[in-house]
Amino acid sequence: MRRLAALALLLFAVAGGGLALAWLWAKGELATPHAFPGPVVVELPPGGSSRALLERLEREGVLGSALLARLWLVHVLGDPPLLAGEYRFEPPLSALDLLDKLRRGEVATWPVTLPEGLTYRESAETLSRAGFGARDRLLAEFEDPARIADLDPEARTLEGYLFPDTYRFRRSASEREIADALVAAFRRRWQRELAPLRPPGDARPLRELVILASLVEKEARLEAERPLIAGVYANRLARGIGLYADPTIIYGLKLEGRWDGDLRRHDLEADSPWNTYRVRGLPPGPICSPGAASLAAAARPAPVPYLYFVSRNDGSHVFAETLGEHNRNVERWQRQYFRERRAARGPTAE
Repeated sequence: MRRLAALALLLFAVAGGGLALAWLWAKGELATPHAFPGPVVVELPPGGSSRALLERLEREGVLGSALLARLWLVHVLGDPPLLAGEYRFEPPLSALDLLDKLRRGEVATWPVTLPEGLTYRESAETLSRAGFGARDRLLAEFEDPARIADLDPEARTLEGYLFPDTYRFRRSASEREIADALVAAFRRRWQRELAPLRPPGDARPLRELVILASLVEKEARLEAERPLIAGVYANRLARGIGLYADPTIIYGLKLEGRWDGDLRRHDLEADSPWNTYRVRGLPPGPICSPGAASLAAAARPAPVPYLYFVSRNDGSHVFAETLGEHNRNVERWQRQYFRERRAARGPTAE
């Protein structure tokens, strides 16, 4: 291929009809798909000349002739800049397609998944571990509520608004770009899919819906139960009954750096704005980023009569209308359940 490129160089120097013939031949060569073992990922550094970039790709086996590609770039395309960055090349790939990719800056993107229920701090940690941004700089972006001030003027961070999803980012994406993408995803999903679910006349601020959705996200394991749990919380809020939601207390402990995995009795009695055993109404803010299903449940809670629910310890819950019924469920599914588990394990050695 190098010898063909050299021949092309001579042909380009020929005047008249020879030049036209050279142009046709070169275009055919450059349009022919080039096979190479792939895919190949190449980081093209900024500030390099187009000649150096193309020669690098030839050495990597992605490009058949850097010389011929350079001639075409300069004499036919007008010597446009080739954009640096991380590129992923998959065979077969023609030189013309490669040049087009470099001119448009079609750099490689890589997937990262933010699951439902992460706090903004956990989201920053997840992204950083995956190679997208520095944790401290991500935290700085996530702690700036300016992006959602129009949606939630009371927000102090982006907690609740970093939409859980699988994203694709460039390795070089800035922390600002990442934060913008997460909030933009929330806006799209809310406006297109979730806001229309709100019943006519529902005047609840978006902030309240996101807070409620974050509680549902932390409590629910089964999709079918999300609207039921949202309905329980909606009923308790309407009647002025405390939510008694353990996840809000855990969130407060995380903020204080005191969460060790165990919720103790004194935590339920602590004087904290996040203690929904002591403070009635919703907690001060969202406690995680809820997914679409939990947001939908918060937008339209199930019209159920329940005021209580307790875990069956298998991901499902049992619901109750009265405190007496709830106490019996707690006895059966919590106290008795764990007594039976301890008995099944037998006596522990002293």
